[in-house]
Amino acid sequence: MSPDTKSISLESLGIKNATIRYQLSSNELHSETLAKSQGVESSLGAIAINTGEFTGRSPKDRFIVKDAITEGEVWWSDINLPFDSHKFDALYTKVTAYLSEKEIFVRDSYACADADYKLNIRVVTEFPWSNMFAYNMFLRPTEEELESFSPEWTVINAPGFMADPEIDGTRQHNFAILNFTRKIALIGGTGYTGEIKKGIFSALNFILPVYKNTLPMHCSANVGKEGDTAIFFGLSGTGKTTLSTDPDRSLIGDDEHGWTEENSVFNFEGGCYAKVINLSQEQEPEIFAAIKKGAILENVVMDKKGDIDFADTSITQNTRVSYPIYHIDNIQQPSIGKNPKNIFFLTADAFGVLPPISKLTPNQAAYHFISGYTAKVAGTEAGVVEPTPSFSACFGAPFMPLHPAKYAEMLSKKMQDTGVNVWLINTGWSGGKYGVGRRMPLKYTRAMISAVLNGDLGSYKYEDYH
Repeated sequence: MSPDTKSISLESLGIKNATIRYQLSSNELHSETLAKSQGVESSLGAIAINTGEFTGRSPKDRFIVKDAITEGEVWWSDINLPFDSHKFDALYTKVTAYLSEKEIFVRDSYACADADYKLNIRVVTEFPWSNMFAYNMFLRPTEEELESFSPEWTVINAPGFMADPEIDGTRQHNFAILNFTRKIALIGGTGYTGEIKKGIFSALNFILPVYKNTLPMHCSANVGKEGDTAIFFGLSGTGKTTLSTDPDRSLIGDDEHGWTEENSVFNFEGGCYAKVINLSQEQEPEIFAAIKKGAILENVVMDKKGDIDFADTSITQNTRVSYPIYHIDNIQQPSIGKNPKNIFFLTADAFGVLPPISKLTPNQAAYHFISGYTAKVAGTEAGVVEPTPSFSACFGAPFMPLHPAKYAEMLSKKMQDTGVNVWLINTGWSGGKYGVGRRMPLKYTRAMISAVLNGDLGSYKYEDYH
């Protein structure tokens, strides 16, 4: 039975009498977005949309339902904000009533390229471009897999629904809430598509260490011709996507991975979500070439001919493109690699103090991982307009439900068991702080990483720096 003829009901979710557009192709969703005047086709072929009020994540409006599963496991903090289960049930009922009798878009997909860790996901969206984003970013089942597909988690995405904070228990009208008992990610009041992917990422960052003894990582990964895997940790905007997209190495993934007990590294996703501020064909040819029909540009500025000015940040500095991973020519299939030979910690030092490259001892690596020093790069979160020094544990604190020490212990053991080389790379400022020095040129960073991966730095005698 093809997706075109398969009919599904969402009554069990509480969504009634809706017109369900199930498993539309990327081309169909592209056309639907144009037909509804929710996007414009760029001269590169990619559709350009505007996410509205929110052009980045809203971490102060991200919640986790506090219940029997999460109460003793989650590290409750200003990052992992608790939400009452009864309030969730009431808000969920309001959102599903809002979506009832509407035309909605439903996509069955999954996360985790390694079949032993596969998580089936059903994504229900109000808008076609949000569904196209899910097509791009999650893994795509075959028609045969769809016939017997049973979703384990559900993402419900309703940008047009506005919460009432006084009644619903939210901070303001937008929200992204994870419920591990009901296995639901509930998103409302924001059109920013990154909330969809980071919702499932946050869920996996709980599920994998708690139930599968697998380390989830906010990193990109690629593999060389000799099968040598490299992983790149870093916050949004520090260079994960750019530096792992290398014509000489096969891309495993650009943002979210797991490191298993069986000594493999696998991608959670089926696509890439790249920042495009100041993107140029010369500097980043692979990413530039991926911007074609099937890709979604977010919050970019275009002229009447559909030409994009990637330097124009008048809407946001967090301009983005999502595309399926097969838009990149050199990819690892399936998206799985062996134990990493090299790990890179990418930090955008806003003070211009860190050297361009440092080799870390195991103790130094543990310290830098748990402290996660970097700068929040402009635009990636609401209210960040210039690089701001930040300490983000595990280079991904906004998405980590457990105490940072749990992830750090798992990584330290992995590093100890494998003898992996760990490097600190400053992709931030050199010659002075932000506003005085200049951003580290991409070609220099690429050259340093290539030297490591080619073994050119292996025989160097290192001195400890304190």
